[in-house]
Amino acid sequence: MSSLSFSSNFVSYADGTKRIHYLAAGSPQGPLLLFLHGWPGAAKTWRPQLEAFAALGFRVVAPDMPGYGKSTANKVLTDYKLETIVEGMLALLADTGRGKAVWAAHDWGSGVLWSLAATHPEVCLGVISLTIPYRVLELGLDDLTSIVNRDIYPEDQYPYGQWAYQVFYEQHFEKATAWFDQDKAAVLRLCYSDKANPEELGKPAFTATVLQDGGWFGGIPSPPPKSIIPPGGSHLDSLPEEDVREMEEDFEKNTFFGPDAYYMNHKANRTWILANSKEGGLLRMPVLFIEAKFDAVVDTAVNPKFTEPMKELCENLSLASIDAGHWVALEKPEDTTATIARWLVQTMPSYWPGQAVSKYSKP
Repeated sequence: MSSLSFSSNFVSYADGTKRIHYLAAGSPQGPLLLFLHGWPGAAKTWRPQLEAFAALGFRVVAPDMPGYGKSTANKVLTDYKLETIVEGMLALLADTGRGKAVWAAHDWGSGVLWSLAATHPEVCLGVISLTIPYRVLELGLDDLTSIVNRDIYPEDQYPYGQWAYQVFYEQHFEKATAWFDQDKAAVLRLCYSDKANPEELGKPAFTATVLQDGGWFGGIPSPPPKSIIPPGGSHLDSLPEEDVREMEEDFEKNTFFGPDAYYMNHKANRTWILANSKEGGLLRMPVLFIEAKFDAVVDTAVNPKFTEPMKELCENLSLASIDAGHWVALEKPEDTTATIARWLVQTMPSYWPGQAVSKYSKP
């Protein structure tokens, strides 16, 4: 399938008590791109972008985020505070031998990246976020709820809007995690089956009723089996079989505790970020936000309030929209890669690898 060869590496953080596993490929001398995955993911879910940019001469790095893959996956809720995870990202960067990089992220990876950019802007040459705008997820439920589109989610019916599932995690963490752990492979396949559906745009997302239903899909007692998603129906089908198998094995070993624990530190995250953001959270480095137009939950396409803090606080902001669902980098890999490449060329041409080319003129 792919001939790209990854090196497998580990770096310690938190006084040596935790480790982050990361993959690296491409020219060791190339400009550095780091890719942070979200819930529920793994480093290799970035494979299309890792392959493309390694081939273009970049040094590409993708960690298994804390709680995932071969990284430390302790069953301690506070291990997944953004303050602690950002410490891990700084250790990861240092282990590459570089002092700064262009960082790309998706979903909860974006929550981590925005926190890193706000508190340690000196390590960010550029920031790329897929689906998650700045200054919302990382600040927690109160901020998320404040920007809910009440035309879609009337407050009397949906007090938490599409974010009710996060309240469910907070109130019923053990139940939520146990449900996923009953059939981890089925949950992964189901999660990655979300694709662009224009008909869902502007309608309440399925996440809005998780709290009142007492669980997912109306509160059913166990996840639907893998077999309900036909071949080709999951974005995981676009990855090599060995990648998917490894991802399933890692979730079987780690459980969903770590991934779900990211939702359990909202108040601590907000306090830490607001106290430690440089220049009040103003980001001066180039920023690219890639919207997934048909993301039913992160509905930036129909909710202007969602991107207002980002537009106010990002001094050098570029915006792009791709006709895809939440898993935009896997659903539209070529479009995603091309969007990032164009932005790199236009916004920071000196970061692009290769020798200068002079134009030949006839004498």
